[in-house]
Formats: sequence, C-alpha cells, structure tokens
Amino acid sequence: MDASIHICKATPADAGIISRIVERSIRVGCALDHRNDPRTVATWTHNKTIDHVQPWLAEPRLYLNIALLQDKPIGVAMAAISGKVAFCYVQPEWFRRGAGQALVHDLETWLIAQGLPRARLNSTRTSEAFYRRLGYRACAETFTVAGLHVIPMHKVLSSPS
Repeated sequence: MDASIHICKATPADAGIISRIVERSIRVGCALDHRNDPRTVATWTHNKTIDHVQPWLAEPRLYLNIALLQDKPIGVAMAAISGKVAFCYVQPEWFRRGAGQALVHDLETWLIAQGLPRARLNSTRTSEAFYRRLGYRACAETFTVAGLHVIPMHKVLSSPS
C-alpha cells in the first residue's frame, strides 16, 4: 500500500467527487462486467449522481469513506449498519496500489465498532479476486441483475487484538 494513502470519513462537500469517482471506476474499470454496453452502464450508474450521493452522506445508518493521496481523492467506499458493504470504487489508475484494501479495512473497522460479526456484499466479476484476497468468500449462488453477474460474498469480522 502506498504509505501516503489516507482514509477519512466522507463529508457532504465530497458528494461531487464521490459521484465522479464511482462513475469513472464503473465506466473504465468494470468493462469486464458491463462489456461497454451503454444500457448496462446507464443502469449501473443512474443512482450514483450527486443527487443520490448527498442523502447517503446525511444518513446515519451509512458510512462513506474516501481515500486521499496527497489530498487528492482516489477512491470511495460505503457500508450500511446492516453489515452490507455497498461498494468500493477506486480511480482505475490507482487499482492494485492499496487504496481499495485500505477503504474496505476502514469499513470493516466501522462495522466492528457497530457490533456486527459479519460483513456481506455483492461482488462483480471485476472485483471478485480483490474481495477474496481480503478474506471474503462466496456464500450463495451467483445471479444476474441488470445485465451484471453478481457473486454474493461474506466475511466474518473480528475485533483487532
């Protein structure tokens, strides 16, 4: 991991950059999943606009974080008090450099602080190996939604020693 990556809780002022990072990560980084099909991309990104992100930042049952490299936003992630990791998106040029791992670790720390024993998520093919490296395992049959192959995964969380 790049030593200068800093993870912090996202603020309402971050709504625009969160929306841009998510959309760019989907469009550029997730082509394996959407195969550059405009309808699939539109379905995947339609609820990731600033107008959608702003209420997430005000919702106390959600936790959004942001990865900064020398104060430049390079990734974002979100989890819910239910234990669901909703997403983790990193700017494509920062893939495989530690930002995603740091974002997910921070979400897991928050989930543990909420008293949750397990995290769960729905992975795409693009991110399946990433989540497996972080200890997530498939926990149900794969399914397709809006043209995307989805792998339900979970991880038992443990408090740091």
